[in-house]
Amino acid sequence: MANFSKSNVPQFSVDVYQNEYLPEGGREVNAIVTVTATGGGTVGSAVAAPHLYSPGQGPSAAVVLMVDCSGSMDYPPTKMRNARDATAAAIDALRDGVRFAVVGGTHVAKEVYPGGGGLAVADASTREQAKQALRKLSAGGGTAIGTWLRLADRLLAPADVAIRHGILLTDGRNEHESAEDLKAALDACAGRFTCDARGVGTDWEVKEVTAIASALLGTADIVADPAGLAADFTRMMETAMGKEVADVSLRLWTPAGATVRFVKQVAPTVEELTGRRTEAGPRAGDYPLGSWGDESRDYHVCVEVPPAGIGQEMLAARLSLVIPQSSDGGVRNLGAQGLVRAVWTDDMAASTSINPQVAHYTGQEELAKVIQQGLDLRKEGDIDGATAKLGRAVQLASASGNADTAKLLSKVVDVVDAATGTVRLKAKVEEADEMTLETRSTKTVRVKK
Repeated sequence: MANFSKSNVPQFSVDVYQNEYLPEGGREVNAIVTVTATGGGTVGSAVAAPHLYSPGQGPSAAVVLMVDCSGSMDYPPTKMRNARDATAAAIDALRDGVRFAVVGGTHVAKEVYPGGGGLAVADASTREQAKQALRKLSAGGGTAIGTWLRLADRLLAPADVAIRHGILLTDGRNEHESAEDLKAALDACAGRFTCDARGVGTDWEVKEVTAIASALLGTADIVADPAGLAADFTRMMETAMGKEVADVSLRLWTPAGATVRFVKQVAPTVEELTGRRTEAGPRAGDYPLGSWGDESRDYHVCVEVPPAGIGQEMLAARLSLVIPQSSDGGVRNLGAQGLVRAVWTDDMAASTSINPQVAHYTGQEELAKVIQQGLDLRKEGDIDGATAKLGRAVQLASASGNADTAKLLSKVVDVVDAATGTVRLKAKVEEADEMTLETRSTKTVRVKK
């Protein structure tokens, strides 16, 4: 990793929203942490690491596009054609100078372009060559997604770039390798590159695609109609091209006697980060936040502190942002810091008040959870259980103003009364509607601050 100067990374800020007051003996401290990146080194000024940045063009990047070429991509035949067109559209969205490759995925992974174990450098000529290579893609074979990811990792690893990213498209279940093999591949690739995953049609497994995106800190979505692939791939690539710094981590220090109960991303999607902690010195740990451009995300941090008496105060946690600085494990602090406090009081009103940001995102986390539970119960034939969970989801979506999720829920249940969560399961539900709700269940709306 190269050093970054302030002129060529976004400026990061951290804002903490919490109710710091606890009753006597209280131990649990909750805070919503908003991390914001603005600016960045995409204007043509001199930079400290010229091999990582092209003046006026942003940071250097490497992208591997993984396209499902299994036999099912021929049913209907338009699916393969749409996948080729979408990949071509994504290639057109590549910034000049970005390294890239295309991988065709079946039960094995094959280099489609440029071949030879390397990456091409995007320009008018290589884009056209890649699109010519795409025209030769045909469907046939099985599906072993772990092999696609491992090949992408081998292609990306040698690239001396700031951003490493993958885009993966599948239309089927991962039937030609074990779940353990896929997990091993994800474990091997985690932290090495980010990856957006898309399922096209309705014959793929939602939990597989969302697990890929989750493990590799990317996005997951459904493209039910293959005709929508090109627009989706273009948006994904444009977003990837907007990333300016990779491998950002939230460093969380807690005092002696305190325990981190959990760290979760809660906007724009719910993502559990607790188990991804890596130790970073005495009483400190790093939680991976992935690649950043100009954007803002919210995190829910919960810390358990030693109980104390009325009038006492303590620093429950100190938050900072770091990026790797060198291959020897050093890091650079990005200069943004936030503090989480605990103050013990006998003021009942102060200690029982729930911070609006914490309350909002606690509801959004529950919303994502009950949608998943409700859909699982529906698949199991537990109508009463599914109705109760999805009714609660409707109630939460309505209360929080999550209109997109409310609309998706209305495709699965008939809403009698949103405020009370009174619903009836629809007798017939389109498979694409159910899969869309499941895939997008973790998308949240931000609290109005």
